[in-house]
Amino acid sequence: MPYKIGFAGTDGRTLLAAWVTATAISENHQESFQGLVIRGMPAMSRFAEMMGWPVAFVPTADNSKDAYAAGIINAFKEGTIDCVVPMPEDLLFNGLVDEVAAAGFGERIVGLHREGSFIEGDKIACKRLCREYGVPVADEWHEADARDDERVLAICLTLVDKHGGAVLKYPYSAGGKGARVISNAWEIRETHDTLIKDYTKSYQAICGKKSEWPLLIESRMSGVEISFTILVDKAGHFQILPTAMDYPERFPGPAGRDNPITGGMGSISPHPMETPELIQKAATDIVRPFIHALREKRILAPCVLYPGCFVSFDGNMRPTRIRMSEMNIRPGEPEAQPIFRRLRNLGPLLRATVEGTLDQVEPEVRSEQISLCVALVTGPGGPQGQKGYPWSCTKGERVEMDVDYLKKKNIQMIPSAMTYSEDEKCFKSDGTRVVYLNANAAVKPGERRDQVAERLRTRVLAAFENGKVRVIPRENSEGNRLDLRRDVGVHFQMAGELFPKLQEKNFP
Repeated sequence: MPYKIGFAGTDGRTLLAAWVTATAISENHQESFQGLVIRGMPAMSRFAEMMGWPVAFVPTADNSKDAYAAGIINAFKEGTIDCVVPMPEDLLFNGLVDEVAAAGFGERIVGLHREGSFIEGDKIACKRLCREYGVPVADEWHEADARDDERVLAICLTLVDKHGGAVLKYPYSAGGKGARVISNAWEIRETHDTLIKDYTKSYQAICGKKSEWPLLIESRMSGVEISFTILVDKAGHFQILPTAMDYPERFPGPAGRDNPITGGMGSISPHPMETPELIQKAATDIVRPFIHALREKRILAPCVLYPGCFVSFDGNMRPTRIRMSEMNIRPGEPEAQPIFRRLRNLGPLLRATVEGTLDQVEPEVRSEQISLCVALVTGPGGPQGQKGYPWSCTKGERVEMDVDYLKKKNIQMIPSAMTYSEDEKCFKSDGTRVVYLNANAAVKPGERRDQVAERLRTRVLAAFENGKVRVIPRENSEGNRLDLRRDVGVHFQMAGELFPKLQEKNFP
């Protein structure tokens, strides 16, 4: 019988992880694995059936923590799943692991208990933990009342002067959108006012109207942004998975008022600056002391850690300094998608995570491959003149896809914000990030990595520009409501210009 791994959540990484678990062939492990999606989005089961994917689905009553817990516990009792990996951090914040553990299945879930979820859910508390255990973070960080304009101004002016910039961070969970960068004094007031406007309701819900509203203010960090996906077992053994580069801004260029940080517009794996020395430095400077902190605080459990870091390099491409910006407790989206697609043994790794044997199972990485993931999102237009993702989005429009073309071009489509209409027998957009397009390619003899990355980017762009995946606008049956970022992957060329050795085949 296959070992059955359930992935709980609704976004694209959930279905992709289940598909990889069921289809990847390990070189070192002969046992078979089945991937299941617990809940998922409404279109996923219909799409998987249409594609003939060996992925099963476990329904839940709704999208609440209680419904997930009930569905997972019942699946354990019936033998439908052997272990489960929750994807959305909100499930962990709300105590999903605690509830599953109370039912007697705590050894079979990958995730921190509510007590440990502050690592992502309270950035200030996490910074205090890092300070106590020597995990490197920003050179300076301060706590302030978000409504204390004079103190916020004074701190920001000092950090701009000493470090060339400041970062305001809403300290609680914000889906990766709570950081606001200040590069000069003229930006302080507007940036601060915008953050308060965006999170007033959240502050009121958590802190009340009269209590202090905590705000984290950090010195701006220089270097290359790189995140690391780490599996950790109950004994503290860990494995660092391949890296990926995220494209979080809605459009190319720096984040700002008209170019907001989104849930992620695309990603590519490996990160163009990944090297063996980088992985080792992350393990030594970030991962080991952080796991030691979890053990000392008695909150260590099988989990996924996902630290976002800034890395500095010397002229020989060696990492000289690494600092953690924030720690997440779940896989990234969409970064997890190209990472998982490059693994031959995701199933064995997750089984070892719950069994406490990660010291015996190393990632089997398709080191010769580059993997690209691009989100197709809802663009502007609609009955109320919607601005499109990530602002206001039109919903309920028909999705057309040329499945034969996508298969021919080796492009994998992962539905996300989609539904299926039984009456009309068609898929429909549910707004936001509608689908993801994934593509892998190997670096062949005589090729450079930037050439392969560009080939993948061109392949996905051609599918989009030729209308092979469309959301049909109400006002124009020949148009396409979807939009995307066209620059996902171009940083391989930029990295190669800085460090030609990075273009060598199979370097990382």
